[in-house]
Amino acid sequence: MHSLAKFCQKVYSFPMTTMNISLPDALKEYVDQRVSASGYGTASEYVRELIRRDRDRGYLRNLLLEGAESVVTGEADADYIESLRGGIRQRLLPQSK
Repeated sequence: MHSLAKFCQKVYSFPMTTMNISLPDALKEYVDQRVSASGYGTASEYVRELIRRDRDRGYLRNLLLEGAESVVTGEADADYIESLRGGIRQRLLPQSK
């Protein structure tokens, strides 16, 4: 995992700004443990990953809410689900000729 953290550090070499946060000792110890156990190089890498996950979770939540508020266009019965699976199979499996 350590090499993955180093790879991600190189991929995300965008201009950055500094933000200071204050943590109780117990949370600081937890962050330090997660950094070493998960292969992150620094606490900053770990915190950036948590923020990205939170952003992505918010994005997904908004998509789900949009879907829940959208107009129902048909029933999602077994035939409909199978047609979706068939479409996915066609795209994923190589076509035999």
